Amino acid sequence: MTKIETFDAGTFWKNAYAHQRGKLLQKVNVPDDQVIELVNKKYLELPAALKYEIETSGITKKELQ
Repeated sequence: MTKIETFDAGTFWKNAYAHQRGKLLQKVNVPDDQVIELVNKKYLELPAALKYEIETSGITKKELQ
């Protein structure tokens, strides 16, 4: 069985600026009006389904720089 590779979103979120967080949320197809509200929240405050989508999306940190 292969290991599922996940994105370390918690660390990224803690160290990222708002525009980088917004870019991440847009890559997982979050509507713009929700992006504005979510970028200023702590990672643990995000909905569980959204955190799962971010972590399993296959996005790399290099794509968000």
